[in-house]
Amino acid sequence: MSEPAPGVAAAVEGELRLLDPAVRSSIHLLVRLLHPDYHMVDSTGRCWDRATVITLLTSGEAPRAGQLTASRMRGVQLAEDLVQLTFDSEVKGKRAHRSSLWRLTDAGWLLYYHQATPFFTARPDEG
Repeated sequence: MSEPAPGVAAAVEGELRLLDPAVRSSIHLLVRLLHPDYHMVDSTGRCWDRATVITLLTSGEAPRAGQLTASRMRGVQLAEDLVQLTFDSEVKGKRAHRSSLWRLTDAGWLLYYHQATPFFTARPDEG
């Protein structure tokens, strides 16, 4: 199997860092990973901007969802400065299909957009 494109590898590394509770609770680290124009649609359909996400994750009052695991992570370089990652996640028995767009900036690869869509049944490739 061939090595992923450097942009895909960087996006995967960044995505995995964002799953780390220590990163998710650090304003300094989140600012370094989230694009200034970052926005997301969570698994309930709510839309969030960068400032709101950072405030929510780093406030002492943020709900702690538990250990989030990722599987089936795949990436494709859509353009020289744009990578899309897709993967599935699970936390406390809740599963979601996820898609992220990572953009190359002067500061490196930053998460620009993320969306999560819940799913409840087995995928066709899960048997």
